Parts: sequence; structure tokens; C-alpha cells
Amino acid sequence: MSVMQVSRKVDYALRAVIYLASLPGDRPVPVSDIATRRRIPQKFLEKIIKDLIRAGLVVSHRGAHGGYTLARPPETVSFRDVIEAVEGPIAINQCVNERRDCSVLTSCNMQTIWQEGQRRMLDYFAATTLADLRPLARFVNTRPAAAV
Repeated sequence: MSVMQVSRKVDYALRAVIYLASLPGDRPVPVSDIATRRRIPQKFLEKIIKDLIRAGLVVSHRGAHGGYTLARPPETVSFRDVIEAVEGPIAINQCVNERRDCSVLTSCNMQTIWQEGQRRMLDYFAATTLADLRPLARFVNTRPAAAV
């Protein structure tokens, strides 16, 4: 069975920022801690974190007690922000992306369906913030971390 699915990169980025949002205070968290707690390969997470920093979603703190924190309050960081930070603009189908590069666009009777699906998906991702998941994330973070 074939399914539309979220990439590992998006999944890991969301896991990482949800973890950061669930922590009390603004204490920087080392990438190794995030990787261990959220079961993300550390090398891959390091690349993802760079994308999140570039997008202004995560801040790097240097020094002996350095690590990463959210750059903004969790209430202001949406799933759409995170997804687009690591993957670029979201498109459910090529006819609804920015370039609209579809060879049958002028004769396609599915375009309105794809456009509505695109609108609903973007609205949902934009309306869902990291703060919406904090209570669940706090529960999950109380369990002991498993080795990666």
C-alpha cells in the first residue's frame, strides 16, 4: 500500500522542537540530549537544527552549558513553520506549488480538489502550534530516555 507520508526530516524536526517546547525554563539543551530523548540520529539532527536556526525557530547557545532553545514562544511556532523550515514550501501536488509545473494543468478536472486539500492542510498546520502539544510532550519526557 502506498501512502502520502511526512519525511523523516520533518518528523525529526517536529520531535525536536516539541521536546524543546516541553521543557521548563530557557535552559539550553545539548543536541545529544535531544537526539537521545526523542530517538533521532544525532548527525541527522545536527543538520536539521541548522535549518531550524536559519529559519529563526531555534537559537544556538555556545559555551560549557550551551545547546539549543526555541527562538520564540511555543504559542507562536506552528507546524507549518517547522515543516517549511526543513523542507521548503508545502505542496500536496505539483499543480498547487508555486511554479504550477503540471503538463495537464489546463485540462485537469482534479485541480480544484488539490487546491482545497492544499488550503485545508496549510490552514491546519498553521493553526497547530508547539504549545498545543506541550501537555502530551511533558508526559512523554518523564519516561527514561532510550539509547539511540
